[in-house]
Amino acid sequence: MTPQEIEALFTRSDDSYAFSRWGRPLAPVVFGVDDATLTVVKSAIEAVCQLAGHSMSETDPELGSNLMMFFFKDWAELLEVPDLDRLVPDLAPLVEKLDAAGANQYRLFRFDETGAIKACFVFLRMDEQLSAMPAQALALGQIVQSFLLWSDTAFREVSPLALHEGATILKPEVAALLRAAYDPVMPVAAQDPSHALRLFARVGAAQ
Repeated sequence: MTPQEIEALFTRSDDSYAFSRWGRPLAPVVFGVDDATLTVVKSAIEAVCQLAGHSMSETDPELGSNLMMFFFKDWAELLEVPDLDRLVPDLAPLVEKLDAAGANQYRLFRFDETGAIKACFVFLRMDEQLSAMPAQALALGQIVQSFLLWSDTAFREVSPLALHEGATILKPEVAALLRAAYDPVMPVAAQDPSHALRLFARVGAAQ
C-alpha cells in the first residue's frame, strides 16, 4: 500500500482523519448463533488477535464484555434485548434509521479517555446477502473491521479478504497494516494524516 492508500482507509467521508485501536484486551460475546458458528467467530477473533499481537480476556473489568456481536433477522429484535438501550445511546432511533435504510450491518465504537477503543457493538441483520456468505468469511471480515476504527468508506468497494487455496484469508497488505497499527511504538489514536506515513514506515520495516 502507498501512504495515500493507507491514509484513505482512515479518512472519513467528512475528510477528517480518525484512527483508533483497542487499548484493552478483547472480552467478546456473541448472540444469535449456533455452536458451530460461535466456534468459527471465536476462531476468527483469536486469529486476528494473534496477527495483531493483541490479547484476549474472559471479562472486561469495566464492561464485562467489550466486543458484542449480534446476529438477527430483523432490526426490531434489538429493541427486545434486555438493557441494550443502556449500552447503546438512542437505540430506538438508530434501529428505525437502519431499518429504513435497509442496512444489513452496523458497528458502534466507544472510546476511553486516551481515544483508544474500549468497546465495539457489531450488529448483523442476516439478510440474503449476509446469509449467502460462508461463516468464516463473514466472521473474519467483521472482526477485521472491528479491530481498528477504519473510515466509514473503507472496504465499501474492495473486501479486506481474499481466497487462498480454498480458504478465506486476510489480504497480505491488510494483515501487514493491522500488525503495524498495533506496534507498541504507535499511538492508540490519531487525528493527523501524518499518522498514515508512520504506518507506511512500519509496514515497510516489517517486510
